[in-house]
Amino acid sequence: MSEHRPGEKEVEVNRPADADARRAAAEDDAWLARPSSIRLLWRIFAVILVLSVAAQLLFKVKGYFGVDGWLGFGAAFGFLSCLVMVLFAKGLGYVLKRDDRYYRERDDD
Repeated sequence: MSEHRPGEKEVEVNRPADADARRAAAEDDAWLARPSSIRLLWRIFAVILVLSVAAQLLFKVKGYFGVDGWLGFGAAFGFLSCLVMVLFAKGLGYVLKRDDRYYRERDDD
């Protein structure tokens, strides 16, 4: 318990009353949920991408199929491969999707 000295203003701290409200407040303060952190991560990833493509200017890449020796081929191939995997997973989700009541017991008993 803190002591209150005469002449000082007492500051009331706003604290959530229940555990759910505290948990929700903590989730809002998550590092990866902040817009400033998201912008920082995008900038870091962009710098890493530029550096990895720029490294091809310093080191000769020997292509085995012709096209894989182009500047930035690895970055473009990696991005397009990731895009295809995400789209495939999205389509697979539509095919495998079940009704919301799929696992509930039948009502016809």
